[in-house]
Amino acid sequence: MTKDKIINVLVVGAGHMGTSHARAYHALPNVQICGVVTRSIDSAASLLTELGPLPHFTNLTTALAETKPDAACISSYTETHHPFSIKALEAGCHVFVEKPLAENVQNARHIAETAQKLNLKVVVGYILRHHPSWIRFIEITRSMGSPLVMRMNLNQQSKGSNWETHKNLLKSTSPIVDCGVHYVDVMCQMTRCKPIRVHAVGSRLSDEIARDMYNYGVLNIQFEDGSSGWYEAGWGPMISETAFFVKDAIGPKGCVSIVANEQQDGNSDDVDSHCKTNLLRVHHADLNDAGEFTREDELISTEDEPDHDELCLREQKFFVDSIREDTDLTDHLTDAVNSLAIVLAADQSYREGRAIGL
Repeated sequence: MTKDKIINVLVVGAGHMGTSHARAYHALPNVQICGVVTRSIDSAASLLTELGPLPHFTNLTTALAETKPDAACISSYTETHHPFSIKALEAGCHVFVEKPLAENVQNARHIAETAQKLNLKVVVGYILRHHPSWIRFIEITRSMGSPLVMRMNLNQQSKGSNWETHKNLLKSTSPIVDCGVHYVDVMCQMTRCKPIRVHAVGSRLSDEIARDMYNYGVLNIQFEDGSSGWYEAGWGPMISETAFFVKDAIGPKGCVSIVANEQQDGNSDDVDSHCKTNLLRVHHADLNDAGEFTREDELISTEDEPDHDELCLREQKFFVDSIREDTDLTDHLTDAVNSLAIVLAADQSYREGRAIGL
C-alpha cells in the first residue's frame, strides 16, 4: 500500500480508549474515520461532537457493509473482541484490537490464525510497548542479571462512571486478566525466559458484582531461570490508594524502579497516571571492601514522556505503518496470545485454589 493512499478506519467503541484511538486517527496523515460503532447514539455522543460529523452505527455487520473500511479499531468490552475481530477480518479489514485479545486462549489463537490465513494485520493494544520510559525500564532491567524479581501493581479506586465501567468489565474479566496482560508481557520481555508456573489469589469485595467474580487479585509467575513476577490489581470504591503504583525489578546486580509522579497520590482512577513515570531510579548492588555501595543511585528523568493520547497516537502509527509496510506481526501476536494464556491460567489458579503449570 502506498503512503499517500487514504486508510479508512471504522472505530468500534467510544469509551476512553476508543476516543483516544479515534483522536489518533484524526491526527495521522492519510487516515480517516469512516464510521463509529457503539451500542447506542448516546454512548458515541461525546466522540461525535468532538470529531464529527461521522456516520454512526449500532450494528457492526451493517457498518462494515456500508462503510467498507480498510481497517477496524475495536475498543469495546472484552467478550466482543473475538467476534468483532473475526467479522472485521472476514470483511477484509486489518484490525487493531484492545487488550486482552480475547476472553480465552482458543479465541485468541483463532484471531491470530485468521489474520495469517487472510494475510491481514492484527495489532493488540499493548500500549506500554510504545512508551519510551517503559522501553528504557525493560532495557535497564535486563542489565541487572538473572534471575529477576519483578514487582508490579495497578490498583484503581473507582467511583461514579468509572466504577460502572469496572462493574461492566467484571461481568466477563477480572482485574488480573484485563490489566495483567500488560505487565505479564513486560515481565516476559524482561526475563526473555519461559514461564513455567503461575499462582493467584483473589477476593470479592463488593456485593455489586457476580458471586463467581473477584475485583481484587494477586498473581505470581515463576520462570525457568528462577525469576519470579508479582502483579496486584484491584478495582472499586473500596480500593486503597496507598502504594497503588509499584513498578520495580530486582536482579543480582541491582534494581530499577519507576518512581511515580507526586501528583499521582490519591489519583489511582486517572488513566493518564497508569503509565506515567516521572523518574527511573537505578540502584547498583556493587560493594567495596568496607561493605559500602560503590555508586550512588541514578535518577533518570522522564519528564518529557508522552501523555495517554500521545501514546495512543504512537500505537496507531505503528498499526498504520504495519499495514503500509506489510510488517510481519507473527511475534507480536504470539506474545499477545502467550501473555493472555498466563493471566487466564492465573484466573484458573484462583478458581481452583492451586498453582497452574504453563
